[in-house]
Amino acid sequence: MSGGERRKAKDQLFDGFAAVAKALASGRRAEIVDLLAQGERRVDDIANELGQSVANTSHHLRTLARVGLLASRRTGTQVHYRLASDDVLDLWWAMRRIAATQVEGLDQLVSGYLGDREQIRTLTRQELLARLDRGDVVVVDVRPAAEYAAGHLPGALNVPPDQLELLDELPGDREVVAYCRGSYCVYADDAVRRLQQHGRRALRLEDGVPEWRRAGSPVEV
Repeated sequence: MSGGERRKAKDQLFDGFAAVAKALASGRRAEIVDLLAQGERRVDDIANELGQSVANTSHHLRTLARVGLLASRRTGTQVHYRLASDDVLDLWWAMRRIAATQVEGLDQLVSGYLGDREQIRTLTRQELLARLDRGDVVVVDVRPAAEYAAGHLPGALNVPPDQLELLDELPGDREVVAYCRGSYCVYADDAVRRLQQHGRRALRLEDGVPEWRRAGSPVEV
């Protein structure tokens, strides 16, 4: 192989590696990966979550699937997408960690979306497991019903994010721990703030179901 041919072959190889990064070089596609970390979803459900048309969402999904980040199956006229492997989730988490530590101004973007978290206390997975063993907390899953059904923490009650008034019906004798999709999900924050405004003691889990499941902690379906 000549020097020029080797250079061309190397360019093509590294372009192949970069195809994965290129597919993720869109906020909407990154959001799709974050959403599918919760479980398999239909195209129309994903489009609704993104606030985009089915056509635009399908384009994003095909872009991710083309480089092997997503897998799909068809039932009748419906197409369901899921993450192709746990490696995809690891890649997404690594991207978030790097962005959080290296991208200037990202903390301001986080605050712009999640609001002031100064008064929101958190606890770790290990702390929550210990408290579940003691039975001294009420755990609330603040995700849409479909995500709750796909897998939730043991004993968790589902309060969908558009029905936070249901929080007012929770037992009042125990502290409440809320969780949602992960550390950058606003639903649990909204739940904790509402409970605090009503004089309830409430915390949020520091991460979400994907991290909980990956750590080998029990999940109910």
